[in-house]
Amino acid sequence: MARKKKALPLLEGVKIGAVAAEGKALARVDDMVIFVPFAVPGDVVDLQLTKKKHSYAEAQVVKMVEPSPDRVIPFCPHFGVCGGCKWQMLPYQLQLAAKQKQVMDALTRIGKVQLPECSPILGSKKTQEYRNKLEFGFANRRWLTKEQIVSGEQFERQESVGYHANGTFDKILPIEECHLMEPINDRLRLAIRDYAYDHGLTFFDAREHTGLLRGMMIRLSNTGGLMLLIQFCIFTEEEQHQAEALLEYIRDKFQEITSLLYVNNQKFNDTFNDLPVHVFHGEDHIFLQMEDLRFKVGAKSFYQTNTEQAFELYKVAREFAFEYAGANPLLYDLYTGTGTIANFVARQAREVIGIEYVPEAIEDAKENSRLNGIANTLFYAGDMKNILTEEFIAEHGHPDIIITDPPRAGMHGDVIDVILKAAPACIVYVSCNPATQARDLALLDVAYKVTRVQPVDMFPHTQHVENVVQLLRR
Repeated sequence: MARKKKALPLLEGVKIGAVAAEGKALARVDDMVIFVPFAVPGDVVDLQLTKKKHSYAEAQVVKMVEPSPDRVIPFCPHFGVCGGCKWQMLPYQLQLAAKQKQVMDALTRIGKVQLPECSPILGSKKTQEYRNKLEFGFANRRWLTKEQIVSGEQFERQESVGYHANGTFDKILPIEECHLMEPINDRLRLAIRDYAYDHGLTFFDAREHTGLLRGMMIRLSNTGGLMLLIQFCIFTEEEQHQAEALLEYIRDKFQEITSLLYVNNQKFNDTFNDLPVHVFHGEDHIFLQMEDLRFKVGAKSFYQTNTEQAFELYKVAREFAFEYAGANPLLYDLYTGTGTIANFVARQAREVIGIEYVPEAIEDAKENSRLNGIANTLFYAGDMKNILTEEFIAEHGHPDIIITDPPRAGMHGDVIDVILKAAPACIVYVSCNPATQARDLALLDVAYKVTRVQPVDMFPHTQHVENVVQLLRR
């Protein structure tokens, strides 16, 4: 007979002490460290432990005994259930302070390198409606909150459009309003939902792999463009007709749409980078502007989702790169993506060589150079550790400057070895993950000294932070 699992205790009157990793807060009871979501330093709460390990525990707030004087009222009705924007109850200045501490803790604890004083984090001018891209899912099963389950409330419709609920692959949390983008995102999403209800369109069933409506993506331009892409799962001629009728309705109702696209995704995952994108109305792209440059962005293109703050991030990278550069430097832009940074800095360099894994992104980078009359860029597609070799550098020249903006996993050890052998005078390391950045800085420390550190907040109300580091050759 299986032993009954021992119930975890309820802890009363616990004071929250600090902001911790992954958007959680931290409390201490005796010698136990407890991580708590949706809490603010200074809150006094009753905690129900949900997990207990040897060195730490996790808990949920079950009662607010006394709210912190720093706590603010969340602006979104979905706060606490939706997986995003976990810091809405934390004043923005405290969010920024926590992110700056997160950066310096990682660089100090993991990197263990000599550091200069950190520059004050650059906060986002917009803390709501700052995103230029949102993606939503459709499902024939709605996510119910604990309160809804306990209440026994019955819902007329299970079909939902919104965000995937944490811990489930087949249920969607219905989103009535999302403050991450201008209100057009709500109007589009709800119009599609209501049309689907009225016309009996089926929502995707991830278990059975059926249902017409699967997902939607909105991209908003700062030059007036609006892209809507709908993911369908079309198996029959009738479903094709239903999809086209919906697209006609959206085209006629929303005259501001300049790019109306669709994908037929019959796969067992929601990614569509390997699928053809069909243009139903307008162009297959929008343009986003940064300084005097225009960037062509298609459905599959990568572009920083906080348009205004991306400009601030790239200005920092450019300043760090050319602060001590001589005349006409050769610059390598590693993990160049669609060449945004490469094109942004090209006019101050003799030549910029960009390397990126995704071939479609490299084609976008070349197109963006052409659109902006930039003739001193070269772009190469392939795995970074295979492209950036000593032979490649011998052929193209030793870089004076390297800008690197790797994915969250950081740089491969082979790439770091080649960078060290290339011996540029300056490295600018842009990172969305201070932990892996710190690990890489420790490896570069044999030849490079960290001379400037500049955190940048790209995602208000989340725990995520970008960080730019300047390294100069010793």
